[in-house]
Order: sequence, then structure tokens, then C-alpha cells
Amino acid sequence: MYRKTKLLVGLSAAVAMVMSACAMPAQPPAQPPAAQAPAAPAAPEAKDVRILVSMKGPGGGNPFWAAVEKGAVEKGKELGVEVIVLAPPAESDVQAQIAQVEDQLAKGVSAIAIAPTDPAALRPVLEKAQAQGVKVLFIDTKGDLPGATFIGTNNELGAKLGVDYLCKNLPKGSKVAILQGIITQSTGKARADGAKAGLTECGMNIVAELSAEWDRAKATSVMEDILTRNPDLQGLFASNDNMALGAVEALKNAGVNDKVVVVGFDANPDAAAAILAGEMEATVAQNPYNMGALGVENALKLVKGESIPENIDTGTELVTKENADRYK
Repeated sequence: MYRKTKLLVGLSAAVAMVMSACAMPAQPPAQPPAAQAPAAPAAPEAKDVRILVSMKGPGGGNPFWAAVEKGAVEKGKELGVEVIVLAPPAESDVQAQIAQVEDQLAKGVSAIAIAPTDPAALRPVLEKAQAQGVKVLFIDTKGDLPGATFIGTNNELGAKLGVDYLCKNLPKGSKVAILQGIITQSTGKARADGAKAGLTECGMNIVAELSAEWDRAKATSVMEDILTRNPDLQGLFASNDNMALGAVEALKNAGVNDKVVVVGFDANPDAAAAILAGEMEATVAQNPYNMGALGVENALKLVKGESIPENIDTGTELVTKENADRYK
């Protein structure tokens, strides 16, 4: 009897052990360690960064572009980056600017700060630059790349500021003319639009709206034609100081410089001197030095992976005899 009882107890214990083992949850297979995410590439050092500053016109031919170049070069030295400043022979030479950008892409640049001679024509080469990882932003003239930062003047408001001077200093209905820049450029269109809107609003009689393509010599010729048709002209807004100074030459040659109120745009040193001499009455100051300096500074930020505002306004100021000394 004892042996049977012992045998039954042993069998019961064995059955309990099997059932207990079956009730235990299965252990999951060991998982391999999670793969580490690749580290973000380190930002390049300033000394390895090359920034192309592509201007619309040569610094030697226009004080405005000379100031842009100076700002870019000095900021580059301050930040320790290599800055290459290039410009086509003339502001209308679109193909030369495209070729310069192509050449620098082939040589390897990190970023481009550009004032496009023709935004639509420059778009393909700038899209190519972006596809290669090159950062692109615009200075002075808005380009045709969605989302790209623009650093410069609100040109429409600046032109309105200039023509407001004419409105305040000429009787309503006075005959006035507008010398336009290159209208296919956003700068040229904005200044022409702002000037026309302002003069129309205050009741001036706009007798001519003609382009002299930012050029001083062309402005002299165009102004001669305007005077031939309108010898009683009373006011002129020129979309840059080069054209304003060219127009002054035509007015002086015709002996009517003292009868026409001339307002320019840029506040370059020659225009400031002309205002102090009584040959021009006013101009609209931009800050071309800052356009160059901020262009380089923000291009470096983009290369380092930082975000920057889509629009950086460098501001405007009306320059007359009262403050022209500061711009000589």
C-alpha cells in the first residue's frame, strides 16, 4: 500500500512540473542591437568656404557696385571666408553673368549671393547650383527662385519716397518724366512702378517713361530726346544716380538745369556732390555696403545649416542738401 501511494505522489508531481512548464510564456528571441543613426555631417569651417558674390555691374563703373564689393570683401575677411566678386561688363550683359556663374560652379563654390541681370534667364543655372548643394540668395535684385532670401531695398517704396519730393516741390499738373532702368529686372520694374504710382497719385503729368538701362551716357541721349518733345519739363525722377547724372548733363547742355527738379536713386558720392552743387535736388539712399556684407554673412549661415529670414530690408533714406554731406 505504501509503495502504491508513493508511486502516485511521484506521478502527480511529474505531471504538475510538465503542466507548469507548458504554462510559462515563451521567451522572445534575442534582438540585435538597434542600428545607430548616422551622425550629421559637421558644418564646414569658415576657411573652407568659398562664396561667389555676383554683381549686375562692375564696381569700377558705378559707385553703388563698388560699395557692394567693398562690403562683401571686408565681411569675408572678418569671417575668414574666401569671397570671389565678379560682374559682367555691363548690366545688360546677361550671358556674361551666366557664364561667370557656370565657371565658378565648375571650380567649386559653397554659396552664391547674386544680383541677377535677368532673374528668369539666371534661374536655370541657379537651380543647377542648388542641385549641387550650393546655397543661393539674392542681393539688390530679387531673383526667380521660390523661397530664396532677398537682401536689399524695398525699391517700390524707395521710388515713392523719391517722387514724393517732386510732389511737394512742384505744382499739381507739372510735366514730369521717369527714366527707367532695365524693366526685366525686378529692381527696374519696382522703381518704375513706385515712381509712376506716386506721381499719378499727386496729380503730376507724366510726359515720358523711357529706359536708359541704368547707363549714364544713354541717359544723356534719352534726356535730350525728352527735352526736344517737352522743352517745358519741370521734373525728373531717374531710377538710379548714373542716369540722373547723365540727365543733368543734357539739362546743362540745353541751359535748363535750373528749371527742372531732378531726383535720383542710390545716393552715390557723385550724386551727393551734384546735390550740394545745386545740379540735382535729391536722391534716395540705399545701403549697398550692407547688401554686400549681409550677403556674405548670410550665405555663410546657410552653408553652416542655419536658417535666415526670407527678406532682409536694408532700408532707404531721402538725401537732400541737408544731409548730402554724409554721402560724399
